[in-house]
Formats: sequence, C-alpha cells, structure tokens
Amino acid sequence: MTPEPPVWNGFTRAALDAAYNNTAAVSHSAETLANLTALSEGTRARFGTRLDWPYGPAPRQKIDLFSAGTAGAPLFVFVHGGYWQRNAKEMFSVLAEGPMALGFDAALIGYTLAPDASLTGIIAECETAIRLLKREHPGPLVVSGWSAGGHLAARLLEMPEVDAALSISGVFDLEPIRHCYLQEKLQLTPEEAKEQSPIHRLANAGKPISLIVGGAELPELRRQSADYAAASMAARLPVMISELPGLNHFSILDFFRQTDPAAVSPYYPLLPG
Repeated sequence: MTPEPPVWNGFTRAALDAAYNNTAAVSHSAETLANLTALSEGTRARFGTRLDWPYGPAPRQKIDLFSAGTAGAPLFVFVHGGYWQRNAKEMFSVLAEGPMALGFDAALIGYTLAPDASLTGIIAECETAIRLLKREHPGPLVVSGWSAGGHLAARLLEMPEVDAALSISGVFDLEPIRHCYLQEKLQLTPEEAKEQSPIHRLANAGKPISLIVGGAELPELRRQSADYAAASMAARLPVMISELPGLNHFSILDFFRQTDPAAVSPYYPLLPG
C-alpha cells in the first residue's frame, strides 16, 4: 500500500484533519455547548438590553447587547467560534456575565456561516457590526473571540474602532485550514488564506492583544497561538500569551465566566478600574 502523501508541513490529510478536529478530541464538547446554550437563555432573559439588533439584512447579521449598568463602561465584544461554519451567538450569551461583572458592557456578534458566506465576507460582516457598536458606544472597545472567533478578533484588532483584543484558542495562520476537512465549506484560495491570516498582517496590528490557549488543547492550536505571539514579539508589538494548564478547547470557555478581577486581570486588556 502506498503511504498517504503529506499535504502540509509533513502532515497527511488524515493527520491534519485530526490535528484541527477539536470536537473529536474532547469527549464532552457537545455537552459543554448544550449546557452553555441552556444557561444563555437565562442570561438573555435577565440581562439582555438590546437583543437581535440588526446591523444588516441577513438573518444572522444581528447583535445582542448586555449592559453592566455603569455609565461610560468600556465595551467587550465577543465573536463566537465553530470554525466559521457552526454555532450561533445565542449559544454563548452566558459568557457576557463575566465581563459584565468586571465592569464591561458586552455585545455578542452573529454572522453568516460558511459556505453561505466566504471568510472574507464573514470578516466584512463583523467589521460592519463593530462600526455600528462604536457609533452607539463611543468608549473603549475590546474585541474577543474563541476558536474561529479568536481568529476574527485578531483580524478586527486592525480596525480604528477597536482598542485591544483578547483571543482565546485562536487560528492565526489559515494555510493548514486550507488543506484539511474545514476547506470543504470554506473554499479558501491560497491568496485569501494568506490575506486573512493575522500572522501575515502584523504590519496592520500594533494595539494590545492577549492570547490565551489551554494546556490540554490539540498541539496545533497551541502552536498557532505560540507562533503568533512569537511573531508579534519579534515585531515589537504589544502581545501577551498565557497557556492555562489542564484546560481543553471547550473547558477554556469557563474563563469568560470568571467574575473575580484578581483572577483575570493578568489576561484582560483594558480591564475597568
């Protein structure tokens, strides 16, 4: 039998598929997301101040806004993950409770999923949402995201409306994505993969970004954050990276639910107070 040839950086297609399959790597992934979704219904009911606020005509082009109740509070914007092709903002509303307890107002952005939108189109949608939020909320704005949302947060950091970013378990180099199972819906061209990779856009960065990744995550996810941090440091950009021991790609979401400023202050940029 002929050995399977490598498709990227020594990885075969099967090995690369496994290297980016967080759902298969974490046995409780579906349970974690289901639990977050159930808790998020309560968050929306208790704290939602402007739910499903449209920023465009498409069904998913909506924002959920939550207020900490403090005039002039900075805004914490969260962009959900799901490899740009799964999940929805409503599943993650409970994650707004941590930033709110720390003094932020919070907003969750929805966006059209691939293949109904290209990655470039998804980024453009998020940029439109950020501009609307900044017009309505002119104070400091931190953009954050998990997984694919971590990639989007790093890209959105380039916007003049954004003051800092917090990227959880992000993807910063899209070239391996182009060679694995995720390509089936994303259909990245070589040019788009490079153009939309934050690691190739450091000249457009320059504002603080905090990177967090779990110590129990897949090696490729840990490498992605480490490589982006190293490239940023080499370019003398304001970056901080933290690997949280024992946390996997899904348990790391609990980070956003922490309400003790002392526990999270090393990680949050622009923490109020």
